[in-house]
Amino acid sequence: MTETTITEHQLQPYFDIEEFMGLCQEKRLGGAVLERILGQWEAWLPLLKARQISSGSSSWLAVWLPEEVENAVDETWAQSASEGFQLNVLAQYLCMSAIQELLPQVAAGGCAPSPKPAAELRAALAGLGLPYKGEDSSLLGRRYAVLTYYPFKGGCEVCHMRPMCPKGQGRGDNASIVLPGYERNGGEA
Repeated sequence: MTETTITEHQLQPYFDIEEFMGLCQEKRLGGAVLERILGQWEAWLPLLKARQISSGSSSWLAVWLPEEVENAVDETWAQSASEGFQLNVLAQYLCMSAIQELLPQVAAGGCAPSPKPAAELRAALAGLGLPYKGEDSSLLGRRYAVLTYYPFKGGCEVCHMRPMCPKGQGRGDNASIVLPGYERNGGEA
C-alpha cells in the first residue's frame, strides 16, 4: 500500500476588487459595502485551509473553508439576499484565489479540474474533515472547497467531472492546455 502524505500550505491570497465585482455582477460598490466585504475577507482568511495530498505518483491540492463560514453565509442570506449573495461569492472567490496563488494556470483556464476520487484521496480528505458527500459521490462535503491536481496537469481534458460540467456542457471543449504526459488516452489523467 502506498503511503499518503499531507503537506500544509500557508496562503495569503490577494483580494482583487475588480475581479470580485465582476463575480458579483456589480458595477460599483459603496464604501460601507466594501469595508464589510474586506472585513469579512480578513476574518475568513485565518480559517482558510490548504493541503497538498500526495500518494505514489499522484498529488492533489485541497483548499476549503470550514462549516462556520457556510453558517455565516446562510445567516446573512436569511437577513438580506443581496448581502448573502455577496458573502457567498466572497467565500468562493477566497478559495479560488488561494488555488490560483499556488496554481496560476488555473486562472488562465478558468477552472480547477477535479480529480477522480481515488480511495487514498477519499481517506485523506475524510481525515482532514473534508469528506466526499457519499461513497459514490465525487462532490465534497464542504460548500466552499476546491480540489484539483497538484501540480497543474491541464484543463477540461483531465477533469473527472467533465461529463456533468455546466461550463462545457460535458463536452470539455473549453480553451485550455494539457501538459505532455497527461493526455486522457496517454497519461495518468
